[in-house]
Amino acid sequence: MSNISQIIPERTADIGSFLVGRILPFRKKRMVGPFIFIDHMGPAEIKPGNYADIGQHPHIGLSTLTYLFEGEILHKDSIGTEQLITPGSVNIMTAGNGVVHTERTPAYLRDGRTSRMHGFQIWVALPKEFENMEPEFEHVSKDKLPKWEIDSLSFTLIAGEAFGRKAPLKVFSPLFMLEVVASEASILDLKNEIKGEVGICVVNGAVSSNGNVVEKGNMLVSKTEDTCCIEVQENTHLLIFGGKPFEEERFIAWNFVSSSKETLEKAKADWQANGFKLIAGEGAKIEMF
Repeated sequence: MSNISQIIPERTADIGSFLVGRILPFRKKRMVGPFIFIDHMGPAEIKPGNYADIGQHPHIGLSTLTYLFEGEILHKDSIGTEQLITPGSVNIMTAGNGVVHTERTPAYLRDGRTSRMHGFQIWVALPKEFENMEPEFEHVSKDKLPKWEIDSLSFTLIAGEAFGRKAPLKVFSPLFMLEVVASEASILDLKNEIKGEVGICVVNGAVSSNGNVVEKGNMLVSKTEDTCCIEVQENTHLLIFGGKPFEEERFIAWNFVSSSKETLEKAKADWQANGFKLIAGEGAKIEMF
């Protein structure tokens, strides 16, 4: 869930108005707005021998945003947070100058039962002026998120601003992240409703643009900022995200993101030299790949 070795292999194609690819980053588009990494988790069965057990690992220069459709994860971090992440809530850990965390199946689900896990973990790069901030964690329950309907489309605003609404989650640059569910075949027109670059993950179902059908498991990236219009098939589930891109390039090294390659090298050296604060009682740290 937390390192770049788990990114689904690149599959890209140019279909006119869009670039189509598998989850970020991919060769033709390294970022969408401030979004630099998207890991689609599941759907998967969680059972003995397959529990989520992501041990102690560090981050700098980014916010990790977790959003689940099914399942539960217990998050712990080195600033003292212990939070059960549940479906429909949104959780963001802003690493800033450095934080360590773990993600595990909670104890009460480790009783031999089988459960399901499905959701997204997302890395949002921080603006240069916030890359060295002190780490923070925020949890927003699902009942606090803006929700609305337009015809047969149901919307949930997870983060940022869209459709004249603002999510309560604290973010550090102009962005948006929406969950959209279509109960019937519909037209989704985002013109004048969002600002910045646009990415669309097809979680389930399919969408089409310029006669090209894009099915679940793929991502579309609009070539035109602030504008996007697609046909959405019945029973389709989408995650839409994006925002204003940064002026400076961002670099990734393992679990670290920065506008400075020197900062990445220092973070790697600090982790190897035990320079990050760890979480008491959470076992050994994960070594770099």
